[in-house]
Amino acid sequence: MPSATDESLRSLEQDQIEKETNGHILADSSPRRASESLETEIDLPPSPQVDDNPDEPPNGGYGWVCVACAFWINAHTWGLNSSYGVFLAHYLDANIYPGATYLEFAFIGGLSISQALFISPIATTTTRVFGTRTTLLIGVFFEVLALVGASFTKEIWQLFLSQGLCFGWGMGFLFVGSVGVIPQWFTTRRSLANATAASGSGFGGLIYSLATNAMIERISLWWAFRILGILAFTVNMVCALLMKDRNKQVGSSQLAFDYRLFKKVEYLLLLGWGFFSMLGYIVLLFSLPNFATEVGLTQQQGSVVGALLNLGQGLGRPPIGYFSDSIGRINMATLMTFCAGLFSLVVWIFAKSYGVLIFFALIGGAVAGTFWATIAPVTAEVMGLKRVPAALSIAWVVLVLPTTFSEPIALEIRNFDGNYLGAQLFTGIMYLAAAFCGWLLRTWKIGEMEMIAAKKGEQVDSVDAVADSPTAGDGLAPGPIPTSNFVKRMFMWKKV
Repeated sequence: MPSATDESLRSLEQDQIEKETNGHILADSSPRRASESLETEIDLPPSPQVDDNPDEPPNGGYGWVCVACAFWINAHTWGLNSSYGVFLAHYLDANIYPGATYLEFAFIGGLSISQALFISPIATTTTRVFGTRTTLLIGVFFEVLALVGASFTKEIWQLFLSQGLCFGWGMGFLFVGSVGVIPQWFTTRRSLANATAASGSGFGGLIYSLATNAMIERISLWWAFRILGILAFTVNMVCALLMKDRNKQVGSSQLAFDYRLFKKVEYLLLLGWGFFSMLGYIVLLFSLPNFATEVGLTQQQGSVVGALLNLGQGLGRPPIGYFSDSIGRINMATLMTFCAGLFSLVVWIFAKSYGVLIFFALIGGAVAGTFWATIAPVTAEVMGLKRVPAALSIAWVVLVLPTTFSEPIALEIRNFDGNYLGAQLFTGIMYLAAAFCGWLLRTWKIGEMEMIAAKKGEQVDSVDAVADSPTAGDGLAPGPIPTSNFVKRMFMWKKV
């Protein structure tokens, strides 16, 4: 039995152990409690979260507002420019600018388009530095200045500066500022949205071809210019304020001139498709009304044929975009470009009556502007979404040559032959050459998709033509070689 002294000693030892234990617990916990108290008082911000998922376009939503804005911008830029044939007929008939030749007037029509494309690197730079809205507002300023300035012209060189040069600059800033926005908002509906926006130029051409002629006859040429300027200012200003890009979300490259793209064979084929398309398109756009008078129709009937050509463009572009999303954007662009050449050679050459010309204007117009309806989604397919602005910027500069000289070339061919047969053959062959470039481009794209599928161990049909493309990134190596040879891919059916 233990004594009282032993019990006292054990009790003292137990108390000492508990004190030491409690002291260690307090010492270990006090920094933690202090740290927790400090975090509570200061309310430290949460650590940043990294989003590993890439941005995906909403495939609609506010994007449809942007489509509507682009539609009306195209109607009041390219659509207004499409009515130049009406101005041309009045210039020649009324002899407003004495001493001016038909060739000079032909250059003014082409100059406005070529300047719109030539100014594109500057417009791309302003988009990168100041934003899309500023670029659009600059375009509004130049276009209104051109139309109002043209109403005070007395000599041909003044018309060159206003309706040719200045109007082209305004059209260029508005076009470049808006054309790259639509693909950023859509995925599966990208071609439909882009073609719907592009159809604005057709409907605008229809409206203003008829309205311009009526205004010139009733209130004079000079007031026609001023009214068009007021309309262009109002509509384009509203659209510029409503248009929104997604450059930050997409991380798009806004380089004005990325020379590295010239090292890519696929990009050269893309440029070839556009170059030859424009050689045919400009001739068809500006020559058809005059051709109608050459075969014995009246000037009024010729203006109706030109208006119906624009109506064909307006009606044809949305279906082209819709089916592009279904059967492939490059496939549709190539097929419709081929149809434009075929119709020019098979229908236009033999069109000698009013009815046949109306038929050709509608079906030819539906496919003539395929390039404008599909260029943005096809570029995204070939170069990747991030490189669309830079790729388009170079494309516009390359297209300055065909848009400037195609109509004068056709005019010289006509003057040499004494009829339009040579110009018609030229138009059809240029479209067929463009279709051949598109055919080679789709062959290349199928090969790229085969390489991606082999690298990922998937089927070719499961490859996303835009998102999975190596060109859509930073130039990563594509990996294995295509699983089929080039000739076989030329006749292979794939959705590209």
